Order: sequence, then C-alpha cells, then structure tokens
Amino acid sequence: MLLFLNIAQLILYIGALGLAGQGLLYILAGHDRDTNLFYQLIGMVNKPWTLIARFISPKQILDRQVPFVAFCIVGVLYIAVTLAKIEHCITIGMAACQ
Repeated sequence: MLLFLNIAQLILYIGALGLAGQGLLYILAGHDRDTNLFYQLIGMVNKPWTLIARFISPKQILDRQVPFVAFCIVGVLYIAVTLAKIEHCITIGMAACQ
C-alpha cells in the first residue's frame, strides 16, 4: 500500500511541476510560446492532465483556462494522497514507513 501511495504521489508531483513550469513559460515566452520547444515538450507531458481537466470541467471553461483547472485538480489529488499516506503511516507505525 505504501508503494502505491508513493508512486501516486510521485506521478502527481511530476504533473504539478510540469503544469507550474508550463504556466511560468506561458508568462515568460509571450506570444511566441507556441513555437517554443520547451513549452511544447512540457505541453506533451501535461497532456493527460489537461485532457482529464477538459473532460471534468464544464463547457464554460475556456481552453486557455484548462491548464489552471488541471493544476488545481492535481493539487487537490496530491493533498489527498499525502493525507492518505500520513494516515497509513500512522496506522502501520512510523518505523515501518521509512
């Protein structure tokens, strides 16, 4: 169970960092961001999260707002997995959780 929680936490952490990096490049690259190689690479890494966010979010959410929605979803899931990991570690004992 602990291994599953660690893997889920790592996947969510990578997604959150990718979405934050894409948001930072969105600001820094300006209008030329669509031709920026790093922006495109991070966009490919974030594609699963943005697809999930587009599927969950209502149609009133614009396409340019979907990465922010995905970041919020990943953040909430990361907090949930972290709390589940803490609860699991308290249940089995802190010595077994290392």
